[in-house]
Amino acid sequence: MGQAARPIQSDPQGLVALQAEVVACCRCPRLVAYRERVAREKKREFRDWEYWGKPVPGFGDPQARLLLVGLAPAAHGANRTGRMFTGDLPNGASVWLTRALYRAGFANQPTSVHRDDGLRLLDAYVTAAMRCAPPENRPSPEELRRCFPYLVREFLLLPRVRVVVCLGAVAFDAVLRLLSHLGVDLPRPRPRFAHGAVYRFPGQVCGRPVPAVLCTYHPSRQNTQTGRLTAPMLDAVFRKARKLVEVCG
Repeated sequence: MGQAARPIQSDPQGLVALQAEVVACCRCPRLVAYRERVAREKKREFRDWEYWGKPVPGFGDPQARLLLVGLAPAAHGANRTGRMFTGDLPNGASVWLTRALYRAGFANQPTSVHRDDGLRLLDAYVTAAMRCAPPENRPSPEELRRCFPYLVREFLLLPRVRVVVCLGAVAFDAVLRLLSHLGVDLPRPRPRFAHGAVYRFPGQVCGRPVPAVLCTYHPSRQNTQTGRLTAPMLDAVFRKARKLVEVCG
């Protein structure tokens, strides 16, 4: 059942409190064991790093009109650095995503190396369907369900969001579930994930317009190294996101 729609005021301190709660989460024993084992064993390239090894909270502008939803922290990326889409290997997802955000005016710099590198997201906030790195990047349905309330609360604490970019099909499913949970009457048949697809839904959610939902392939190495996702394709998505933000904002 959806929640009663009511306006939610901007609450940066609420986001800070939620981020702290996320970091302390131990709801999924398999994920706790995996993220901590990765942090102990490390990767050869990062043997001198002290890994984060905990759930990774969302990150960005509390007044964001653009929300990005990914799959999960990378085992040796955000699970190492403690910030979403930060520190992936060369040509990894964070490299592609931050560069595209910068070119579209949603970031102050084109690189995302560590959580104190000066990166600021501009009118954007990034999060994920999962807050812990899962083995083989495959969370279980139950793990996704356990993490889902964090996404709901995050959305409610970001009242200016007008556009959501879904990085991959798992993120798209999580966003549709979020909207349905909050009372949005989704069309049938259920919208389907497709790169570049844009979905606009009528009505309001929690006292604001239902955000436009924009899809892109996840900028993982699996997609970028095979040519399934190219830099021009990702740039086009964020140019579209910029236009939608201005139209819907």
